[in-house]
Amino acid sequence: MPNFRNLGVLLRALVLIHLGVLIYVLLTISRWSEWSGKLTEASLWVEPVLLISLGGLALCSVPLQKLSYRNALIAVLSWVLIVAWSVSKLFQDLLPMDTQAMPLRFELVTLSVTLLLLLHYQLWIRALSPRLAEARLVALQARIRPHFFFNSLNAVLSLIRSDPKLAERLLENLSDLFRVAMGSETGLSTMAREVELAQGYLEIENVRLGERLHVEWHIDKMPKLASIPPLILQPLLENAIYHGIEPQIEPGVIQLNIFRVRDEVHIDIRNPLLNHIPLRSGNGMALDNVRERLLLYYDAEANLSINSGNDYYQIHITLPYREL
Repeated sequence: MPNFRNLGVLLRALVLIHLGVLIYVLLTISRWSEWSGKLTEASLWVEPVLLISLGGLALCSVPLQKLSYRNALIAVLSWVLIVAWSVSKLFQDLLPMDTQAMPLRFELVTLSVTLLLLLHYQLWIRALSPRLAEARLVALQARIRPHFFFNSLNAVLSLIRSDPKLAERLLENLSDLFRVAMGSETGLSTMAREVELAQGYLEIENVRLGERLHVEWHIDKMPKLASIPPLILQPLLENAIYHGIEPQIEPGVIQLNIFRVRDEVHIDIRNPLLNHIPLRSGNGMALDNVRERLLLYYDAEANLSINSGNDYYQIHITLPYREL
């Protein structure tokens, strides 16, 4: 069952229903001069049912997600039927519908349209399933590159004798990263958990890069319980190190800012770029993977944008605030 609080789901319903109304009007008019009046009449019947139904489904979206698909389908159809019947009883005397143009009952047509719309959502979700599987495969390459894995092991080996406690902690951090990367932790994560994984990753890189890596955390206003797809921060921080820290000899600062504004969560990751050192070539898998997962989880409600200048490179993510 689709998430009826998702902006993309609501927009699809609005566009498809209004397109259907327009097609119905064009098929039932006998003269072009009738189309405006016919469209107004059909809209006065459709709009209340559409808006009330979507509003109720949005309010009950969380309980619907907990039901089996069959029970959720029955609940959705029952709600739409109640709304259509109520509107029909209220408007039948005020706005009589042309029964010759529409021989079927208004409620039956409404249920049929609802079923077609739900079928559309099912086909759309199934069409995205192969893309989700492909995105997961790409993520295993983009999140943790082979050179990072071997460099991390070398860093741990160098610390086993001199600082065994630190070596043990680095191995735990590496284990956490791979546990998430391999899909052991399914579903959405929390922002606090993602920051914890990112800090573990940066601790490993700090052993390897030493004083060249400095990180500024601006997470005082971070919504800790906000839901987020797993391992979003790590590949972006890895990109920041790859493009902003590794190419230069002097120390560099990576800035990470996470905050909430009303019903949106904002994530800013900024790394330095030296004027005489161009952006290193990359295959873009990490950014493509993050965009893909944001699309699959949030549809049109999330966005990833890039802003760069002569001496900096910044990634900004906006996603809806929802607690896990």
